[in-house]
Amino acid sequence: MAANGETTDPCEVGDDGDEVGDRALAGVLDRARALGFLGPGPIEGQIAHARLFWEALAAEWPEVGRGLVADLGAGGGLPSLPLLVDQPGLRVVLVDAIQKRVSFLVWAAVELGVAERAEAWCGRAETFGHDDERRGRFDAVMARGFGPPSSTLECGAPLLRPGGRLVLSEPPEYRAYPADGLARCGLVMVDQRAGCAVFERRGEMDPALPRSARLQARQPLLGPGR
Repeated sequence: MAANGETTDPCEVGDDGDEVGDRALAGVLDRARALGFLGPGPIEGQIAHARLFWEALAAEWPEVGRGLVADLGAGGGLPSLPLLVDQPGLRVVLVDAIQKRVSFLVWAAVELGVAERAEAWCGRAETFGHDDERRGRFDAVMARGFGPPSSTLECGAPLLRPGGRLVLSEPPEYRAYPADGLARCGLVMVDQRAGCAVFERRGEMDPALPRSARLQARQPLLGPGR
């Protein structure tokens, strides 16, 4: 597992593979909840919701299974840890601003045997999005509980390569996404379903994005309250 460029030896995976991985995943997420990194509710339901992100990507874009993905506000490891366990070709950078959570993610990746395909990065997503080595390099971006849609799209879109996709959590009632705000990010919506919305990078974007968190709060990309 890499934490901001530092390497930790990956753990070995036993011959019983998937069964061991499933048990380990439940144990890791239980620990995340005990640490306050996950909300209440059955762990199984939270894993199922995480897998909706994969379904939303893989339905029309199966090659992402061998791609590079960023998880913004990775916190307790959802949605990325279940997907790393399920998809052996997936590589993920887990981004979080709180060192305690990043330390947990480093431990979790080793515990699950996915450390060689995971990197934990501690810092603000606004900074991450302006790193020339990260910007425009990702096949997909996921965000389960990063923030309001405006901030999620503004911080996630600059990371995507042309044709890359961004998936964010969606409430039971579908939200509207103004086309002018999406255009500023170079995004179009390509899917909206119970649990998540999917956007694709198709156009040019404002090079100033992402802006500072303060400016995002004062002038949300999608308009007031978004």
